[in-house]
Amino acid sequence: MTRITSLLILLALPLVTACSPANDDGADAVLEAVDVTLYRVDADGRGEALGTVLARNTDFGLLLEPDLEGLPQGIKGFHVHQNPDCGPAENDAGEMVPGLAAGGHYDPEDTGAHHGPYSHEGHLGDMPPLYFDADERATLPVLAPRLSVADLQGRALVLHAGGDNFSDDPEPLGGGGARAACGVVE
Repeated sequence: MTRITSLLILLALPLVTACSPANDDGADAVLEAVDVTLYRVDADGRGEALGTVLARNTDFGLLLEPDLEGLPQGIKGFHVHQNPDCGPAENDAGEMVPGLAAGGHYDPEDTGAHHGPYSHEGHLGDMPPLYFDADERATLPVLAPRLSVADLQGRALVLHAGGDNFSDDPEPLGGGGARAACGVVE
């Protein structure tokens, strides 16, 4: 067996495990991986598909493997949002905002703080940002050590137009700005 074949088999094992039943009595297996399609958000709701993000459990947290294209070069804030809805919604000023129906960052401990993916003092839904290269592609994997696939179920993954400084200062929620893309995790 070649080294490449061995590597491919090792990489495929977690996906095979995710699709297998937990035991022979028909009990459901714990979902180990999920592939989420992200769509550009606009005033009418969902726009064109940008690609997918494969999220899978590892011994070190949630590995997110993007295969996305279509956003300008740069770092994009990336978060798990509370609601499984990527549609537009009205903000406090009465304006319709693309992707706002996804709600705020997933925060089951009600911390009310944005501290990024490595701090236990902020939103659980804070993840490492994704990088879009000069060809407007994002393919570099990131690791969210505090999350698992189970945390994503019934929520939305949101990409923001700007980066993320893992702080609420000088701008709230890392300063990522507008929601650029969103995908519902079913």
